[in-house]
Amino acid sequence: MINARILAVFVLVISLTGGMTAQSPANSTSSTSSSSKVSGKDYLPLTSVKEGMKGKAWTVFRGSEPEPFDVEILGIVPGSIGPKQDLIIGRISGGQADRTAVFAGMSGSPVYVDGKLIGAISYSFPFAKEAICGITPIEQMVSIFDERSKDTAAPGGRSSFSFAEIASAGWDTPMPSGANAVDGGLIGAMPGSMLSSVAGQSFRRIGTPMTFSGFRQETLDLFGPKLIAAGLVPVAAAGGSAKVTPMKKADENTLKPGASVTMQLSRGDYTLASHGTVTERDGEKIYAFGHPFLSLGASELPMSESSVVIVIPNMNNSFKMAIPGDMVGTMTQDRATGVYGKLGLAPKMIPVKLNLTTSRGQKETLDFEIAKDDFLTPLLLNITIYNSIVALERGIGDLDITIDGDIKLAGQPVIPINRRYAGAASSQMAATSVSGPVNVLLRSRFEDLEITGINLNIASAESGQTAVLDRVSIDRSEVKAGETITLRAFARTPAGRVFVQEIPFTIPKGTPEGKINLTVGDGSSIQRDEAIQQFVPGDLSELVGIINKVKTPDRLYLKITRTTQGAVIGASEMPNLPPSVLATINSGRTTGGITKTTQTVVSETLLPPSEFLISGNMSLTLDVGR
Repeated sequence: MINARILAVFVLVISLTGGMTAQSPANSTSSTSSSSKVSGKDYLPLTSVKEGMKGKAWTVFRGSEPEPFDVEILGIVPGSIGPKQDLIIGRISGGQADRTAVFAGMSGSPVYVDGKLIGAISYSFPFAKEAICGITPIEQMVSIFDERSKDTAAPGGRSSFSFAEIASAGWDTPMPSGANAVDGGLIGAMPGSMLSSVAGQSFRRIGTPMTFSGFRQETLDLFGPKLIAAGLVPVAAAGGSAKVTPMKKADENTLKPGASVTMQLSRGDYTLASHGTVTERDGEKIYAFGHPFLSLGASELPMSESSVVIVIPNMNNSFKMAIPGDMVGTMTQDRATGVYGKLGLAPKMIPVKLNLTTSRGQKETLDFEIAKDDFLTPLLLNITIYNSIVALERGIGDLDITIDGDIKLAGQPVIPINRRYAGAASSQMAATSVSGPVNVLLRSRFEDLEITGINLNIASAESGQTAVLDRVSIDRSEVKAGETITLRAFARTPAGRVFVQEIPFTIPKGTPEGKINLTVGDGSSIQRDEAIQQFVPGDLSELVGIINKVKTPDRLYLKITRTTQGAVIGASEMPNLPPSVLATINSGRTTGGITKTTQTVVSETLLPPSEFLISGNMSLTLDVGR
């Protein structure tokens, strides 16, 4: 009788604690079975979650196996995440959680009460004296990724572009909307902001640690603020780079609840990877994080297993250091209440090859691939190309950098990259000379766009020779069509040295009598004065053609123009239009898509490269006679 009573008490205790003290989350629910279905009966509905409930959460503190710790439910805050998006408040303790509290990389850790999944640990209070966490209800995570959601982004509206932004080396990476405001590890407030006085007094998304392999500290210092502002926590990698290997076939132990999951943004000689935790697996479907990764919406990021080296306790924001493992699928959605991925689905990556030659003659080849994404791809190109230069050259002083290569597209002509930069900011400008055109291509959102590869040859020298165009002169002021004359361009260096470049050119045959204008200048200044400034490409072929026509700021051009009557329609200049057409344009019966112009380009010539990188422009007038 006594033994029977003891057994009954033991069974009661096990049922109250959910029977999870000796089981992994994979064994405590049926959700990891390939035959299971996502349904309300597998979860404890939010309406049943009450203050005082106690349960278990699972996450990886070291290695690859999830470990349990305790969670006490403190209450529910309605609408805390967003409209009709509530947040469960809990306190964690026990096991390794007593040492780490809530840490970056814990996002997505599943919480079970009575053996049923209630949600994912996803929010925290910075600097909290107790390990208080916010838990995203599992119903809100699953419902946002129901069968009505599509895994691929629908083509958006066409963007307008300007020649200046395509040619510019000053393109900057826009941050995704809704990103966390973080500075110097202080999550919750930017310095000097009105929120700084209440830093730590509101729930913030748990930071997502991003590990780097193959990167120098100055690269992290330069791009770290952008990454931190997006809610990422830059962490130096503990291991080597992730090799480019075929996708691993998933089994019953792949990305089970509580396991560490990695979104690989780059792999190969460069590895950038962000780490979180799996909340739920339903067959091939993976739910994780419990909050947005970068609010990308529809996405296509490699999803991999990972191994945790250690969780490092920190007064503000503890974080885990993890090493990416085998790729097992693709993250296809990044939404308000979590991320969603599919096992067995291979993502499309962009292969990149860099051939580097330093000022000392050292040669290096780097092979890697980066994720394809409107926001991330240009940023990743910026980071990797910049790091490739500074890793092999000095970080202070002027550099002269030449970058030559191409961007390959499926079914389209290649986009050649042939640029030269000099000065203290040449490394950054060289990086944006590639990320800029790629950004324009991705922003266009054409369905047939496929970047198949980027190949670059980068050479550097420890001297940044720049000059400014000072004046121009010609040997006569009256010419005839078909004649050749000599133009002299005078350029002045920062040290005050003046050098002269002689430019012979021929007045095109058939040039009408009258005045013509000669302009010598760098590509940016020449482009700035042209009638075609903004355009919306009709298809991918037109966009590629325009990109390949854009003048570059590192070369001088000679342009001859004359006064005439014409118009710019779309991205095409149409000079010498008949009076009837001009009358129609000027009549007021037509509007939009047409720009009137009074200057027609007679000829344009790309001048030979000079010893110095020359900027500026100068113009003069000639008379064309009989």
